[in-house]
Amino acid sequence: MAEYVVEFGKDGRRVEADGRLDAAAFHRNHAPIWDVLKGFLAGRSGDVLEAGSGTGQHVVFFAGHTPDIVWWPSDLQPSHLRSIEAWRTHSGLANIREPQRIDLSDPAWQVAPAEGEGPDKLLAIFCANVIHIAPWSVAEGLFAGAARQLRPDGRLFLYGPFKRDGKHTALSNAVFDTSLRERDADWGVRDIADLEKLAGGVGLKLAGSFEMPANNMMLMFART
Repeated sequence: MAEYVVEFGKDGRRVEADGRLDAAAFHRNHAPIWDVLKGFLAGRSGDVLEAGSGTGQHVVFFAGHTPDIVWWPSDLQPSHLRSIEAWRTHSGLANIREPQRIDLSDPAWQVAPAEGEGPDKLLAIFCANVIHIAPWSVAEGLFAGAARQLRPDGRLFLYGPFKRDGKHTALSNAVFDTSLRERDADWGVRDIADLEKLAGGVGLKLAGSFEMPANNMMLMFART
């Protein structure tokens, strides 16, 4: 079954003295996620935003494999932002920028570092396990921001559980969806058709889908 953590550090897992948090899901999914991302990112340069970086472990792993790409982690939770910065410092990687506090429900969100300038346009945006534990306005804001900020050849990658044509891809995802909606009526596993409609409204289209472990998927959106 899929899982969710709204705020890492409150899930009983260890918190390092410097604020680094550990996500159990990272250890299971970072390799298959990278297998998909590298198909697009390999040999390219530019700026990539991770929308909803959580602990910061994914961005460190990806940055270590892409020295020609500048990574911009982001999140909304203060404890996550502290963990991301701690992982950034711990990694010593020069191609990870300071974590950004971004509220994806605001369609005007942007990467705006406290010092220096943000990226002009983004090569890619990667967002994992966010839109099903957030109101639909977060998905709307994510796509609106992607349409504004992606390069002409840029891509938006969404990872997580999804429905196809109103149907769950596995019984475990149906159970997971019910548990999400019982916690918050605005949450839930999103339908790919709804996301395609949302993308079409801002000039994006579904350009690829990839089956992932544990009944998850990676969706890739590009400009129309």
